[in-house]
Amino acid sequence: MSTSSPRPERGPRKVWNFTPVLPIALAPYWDWPAKPLASALYLLKSWNPVGMRFFYLAAAVVTWAWFTPDLARAKSFQFDWMFEVWLRNFVILTGVAGGLHLLLWRLKAQADEYRYDMRPMATGAKTFFFKDQVLDNMLWSYVALQFWTLFECLMWWSYANGWAPMITFDANPVWFLTLIVLVPIWAGFYFYAHHRLLHVGPLYRHVHSWHHKNINTGPWSGLAMHPVESFILLTDVLIFFVVPAHPIHVLFLMFHHGIGAPTSHAGFERVKMGKNAGVEVGDFFHQLHHKYFDCNYGTYETPWDAWFKTFHDGTQEGDALVKERRRRIWSTGAA
Repeated sequence: MSTSSPRPERGPRKVWNFTPVLPIALAPYWDWPAKPLASALYLLKSWNPVGMRFFYLAAAVVTWAWFTPDLARAKSFQFDWMFEVWLRNFVILTGVAGGLHLLLWRLKAQADEYRYDMRPMATGAKTFFFKDQVLDNMLWSYVALQFWTLFECLMWWSYANGWAPMITFDANPVWFLTLIVLVPIWAGFYFYAHHRLLHVGPLYRHVHSWHHKNINTGPWSGLAMHPVESFILLTDVLIFFVVPAHPIHVLFLMFHHGIGAPTSHAGFERVKMGKNAGVEVGDFFHQLHHKYFDCNYGTYETPWDAWFKTFHDGTQEGDALVKERRRRIWSTGAA
């Protein structure tokens, strides 16, 4: 009679190829008791000159200075200046999303370094138009581009005709700089609010589920969504009909979508530059949302996921909490 040695126990399955330092943490802005020093340090870190936030702002300044039609031309809706805005946005979207896809996914310039999920982009999958995830994502990203351009042109027309309150740096330097700090926080609050709503009932089934076909994401996945969701995503710019701002603030906010969505969905934590340096592009917080679905609805800078017990910190303990919440929802029907 032969005996066989028992099989060694398997360890937990490796979910990610790369993660940032875990557990991930939310911004300390909303901690109580208040942590003013920690909040100030976090804010300074978020404005890292090689970080995406600084890049959005720099891009907004350059775009306003050299690549935006003069407001005097925007007093009426005319094809010429609106086409210039569309063409510029087309170049930006194609350059950012297409450039990152080419560099990271096609040319594999840094192989799998800093890559979150090792699964490839889906091909031959009926869930995607053309049975190809990348082509499907490109199609719906270019649909989102139309809404991006529409809302931007609406703002230029509104400023040109006095429908939206406009400030200048010379006349309002303190508010001008304060608003630069507040725009990313507003973007995070708006994103949580509309994103959480899109996970409810018919809105999820008929609209947001299009975006969630992308369990593993690439740069073109960021704006790949149902046209209704594209429209909703970009309406946050309408706040400038109430809040006095400069066109740079408008562009800064809109670049959180036009540039921020492709970069945050890149599937890589950073684009490597040289041996050790790199530019952080990915958003592991949101990557967890695509993986586990019912967690991390907001951003690092909003407190709602922590307050409503939907925060996933990236650890195995976080996995267990999400699974337990899902089990409770299925058994009771209550979120």
